[in-house]
Amino acid sequence: MTHHTLGQIAFLGSGETSLAGGRIFEAVARRHTAPLRIAVLETTAGFELNSNQVAARVADFLKTRLQNYKPIVDVVPARKRGTEFSPDNPEILKPLLYADIIFMGPGSPTYAARQLAGTLAWDVIRAKHRLGTTLVFASAATIAVGAHALPVYEIYKVGEDVHVKPGLSLFADYGVTLSFIPHWNNAEGGVDLDTSRCFVGMDRFAEWCNLLPPENVTLGLDEHTGIIFDFESDTCEVNGVSSVSLVRACKPEIFASGAKIPLEEIGYFIQPEDLSAGISPQAWQMVTEAPPLEAGGPPAEVLALAGQRAAARAVKDFAASDRLRDQILALGWQVQDGKEGQKIVKT
Repeated sequence: MTHHTLGQIAFLGSGETSLAGGRIFEAVARRHTAPLRIAVLETTAGFELNSNQVAARVADFLKTRLQNYKPIVDVVPARKRGTEFSPDNPEILKPLLYADIIFMGPGSPTYAARQLAGTLAWDVIRAKHRLGTTLVFASAATIAVGAHALPVYEIYKVGEDVHVKPGLSLFADYGVTLSFIPHWNNAEGGVDLDTSRCFVGMDRFAEWCNLLPPENVTLGLDEHTGIIFDFESDTCEVNGVSSVSLVRACKPEIFASGAKIPLEEIGYFIQPEDLSAGISPQAWQMVTEAPPLEAGGPPAEVLALAGQRAAARAVKDFAASDRLRDQILALGWQVQDGKEGQKIVKT
């Protein structure tokens, strides 16, 4: 079944800023016209003190790698519920409304799932995808958006027993139970320690896999390798330096780079007849009634810089705050600080 409005979705096992990652971004960028608008979400690493720098590194890479598309890359600092950087704060989510590509990458899978579940940000992302925006997830984010999450840090670092955490279940919208494991063939542990299957090793992965319901399908993504879901052609294409493993009943089937997998081999995808089904009215209205960027409001690039400036001020990095203020000024906008936060006005 062809799904005409859905955007592509790419999943990377790792290496979003590597040569292989760049090729995947290039592949999905071809579907869009210049200037290409990209939103980089901070949420996965939102618990880290330098989450803005983590996202900025990806943003800088994309500006260079996709320069032929004249990219405008916005960082969305949706870090933590209950703060000014909440995924429920519509002000910091504005770049998502205009994005052709939305990216989320490394960090903690369970933190991301916990912070995004049921939020305005997650509803906006789902709505944008249904209307044609491309989604790209790498590393921890691939786990977070799956049906069932492998709690990597909890098992590998803290020593908790193997267990399953709920993921954001992106594909539940389309009737499919699909989970993801990045770093599938990781070998950082050398001969002494099995760090495959996203660092938990084969034995603990098998234990985790046996806890999942029978209808679940898991995609294992090798390092520097990804898969692109294309709902126009009803195929998934493996892209990168290695392979992707399709795991059913804990038995993997391996697909090498270049392989094209019919979508129906992964699951029977059903597009909702009502594209707004399951999306909050607020999120759907934000997406479908977003004013044109030329209508007078600050462009997404300015909003992203303003978000970074607010983050810098929150940690009292006033040198960075002043630098970002000057960048905003150079784009024709001025930041005014007040008791209720910063206000952006046209110069």
